[in-house]
Amino acid sequence: MNTILTAIGALLTLLWGVAHLFPTKNVVKGFGDISKDNKHIITMEWINEGATLIFLGSLVIISLIVTGAPVQYINISVSVMLLVLSLISLFTGFKVKFLPFKLCPIIFTASAICLVIGSII
Repeated sequence: MNTILTAIGALLTLLWGVAHLFPTKNVVKGFGDISKDNKHIITMEWINEGATLIFLGSLVIISLIVTGAPVQYINISVSVMLLVLSLISLFTGFKVKFLPFKLCPIIFTASAICLVIGSII
């Protein structure tokens, strides 16, 4: 069961990271008429979050494949980072009317819970 929960948490994180990359251009357009610098900053942040999520999910999956079992310290570290991202999203993006922003804290927290439970059972 711990391997399944770990895999679910990791895959959810990785796939949400991939999902961040596809709408980047439309997300930036959604901000309307803003300066080029602001467009670059938003693009950078959006891609950066996607890349971070892909890395976190991949790290857990690779450790799972290499060791054959969840690696506690990796899962806990990734969970802490996901909870930090969840808090940031909760106090910033959750206030935006765009649904994916509201999903971030839920997905990050659910992934972290799966990883923690997968580490301790």
